[in-house]
Amino acid sequence: MFKTFVNALKIKDIRTKLLFTFLCLIIIRIGCQLPVPGIDRAVFSNFINSVLEGTGFLAMLSGGGFEQMSVFALGIGPYITSSIIMQLLTIAIPKLEELQKDGETGRKKIAEITRYVTIGLAVFEAAALSVGFYRSNYINADNKVLGIIVIVVALTGGSAFLMWLGEQITEKGIGNGISVILLINISAGFPNDFGRLYEQFVKNSDTVVKAIIAAVVIIALVVVLTVLVILLQDAQRKISVQYAKKMQGRRMVGGQATFIPLRVNTAGVIPVIFASSLMMTPVIITSLFKRSETINTWDKILKYLNQGNWCKFTTEGQRIYSIGLIIYLVLLVFFAYFYTAITFNPMEVANNLKKQGGFIPGIRPGRPTIDYLTSVLNYIIFIGAVGLAIVAVIPIFFTGMFNASISFGGTSIIIVVGVILEIIKQVETMMIERHYKGFLSED
Repeated sequence: MFKTFVNALKIKDIRTKLLFTFLCLIIIRIGCQLPVPGIDRAVFSNFINSVLEGTGFLAMLSGGGFEQMSVFALGIGPYITSSIIMQLLTIAIPKLEELQKDGETGRKKIAEITRYVTIGLAVFEAAALSVGFYRSNYINADNKVLGIIVIVVALTGGSAFLMWLGEQITEKGIGNGISVILLINISAGFPNDFGRLYEQFVKNSDTVVKAIIAAVVIIALVVVLTVLVILLQDAQRKISVQYAKKMQGRRMVGGQATFIPLRVNTAGVIPVIFASSLMMTPVIITSLFKRSETINTWDKILKYLNQGNWCKFTTEGQRIYSIGLIIYLVLLVFFAYFYTAITFNPMEVANNLKKQGGFIPGIRPGRPTIDYLTSVLNYIIFIGAVGLAIVAVIPIFFTGMFNASISFGGTSIIIVVGVILEIIKQVETMMIERHYKGFLSED
């Protein structure tokens, strides 16, 4: 693999793209350390760590920028949310659906609208955070109003810059820019996480045997989760398709056999992100505002939504909060079906097959094909959702049982492994075009 990487660097085009991506990642990490003016970072960091202990959700999306209240604190969350909103709107609004089908011109127009929605969401989130900071006395500026304006501008500008940088990576670098930014933000927390695990379970163990067992268990969990994610990402159901022969001019064309690839994990990591966001949003919003008697009455309910309180079966009084995990799993399955339903339309696929003279062997065209595709899709979506649930729950279970303080979880590993596989395949494709052996070759 090292030799293959060296061969990739010999190609000027690949070398330039890799260098550009690397420089962009350096800029992102520097931005995650630049503080927002007017915020007491030390006080805010202690507060947010106590509120979000054990979840690591915001740390994952912002690369630690939210915990340190940097200019990149919002991360690319607004862009991801706006992209999802636009995907939903293309289903509900016929004009947007027409734009989506209008080739490159329509896609560029939708991308432009997505940028405007991203800025709007960033302004809204930054304003909400600023008001929360004001009510909690985290703003150090003498003029509180001016301090709020500065914070809103800084956070919105940071999110907009990350969005632009992601687009530049997609165009001039390697991989999908937004995914690469998520990758570097998540990976940035791995050293600290593994360092804390080493300190807690290996270095501070009573005996050498316990230390070895702890180290083996940690490594085994990471390996198992990584393998599960790879299998989940690559697994697909191939539905055979046969095209009828027809006369075109003086030649007989068609008759070839192909297949429709249906990914088992059709929705990717979206269900996990949706479910986590929905569970954590009330906790974050409530925590950013001053405590009152009304809010205090909701504290116990909010504990059910916080992942840091789940799976603590050995702690008296904490077991009941694991009910929140059941709610989380229900939401995960729901979003897996929901997101797949808006991204894959069996009726559209069946109609396209019929127009092109294709059919599924043993299944009649039209309604029987739609019913068949729907039944197969529902089956594999359930398998994919169960796989996602396993990958997402394993870190939560061990974190709760052994009180491990880590920011990464199943969502992080799914994103990291998926993006790395995507980058490897893209580099391999570019190398195959130049007759080099790729990363995925057996030699």
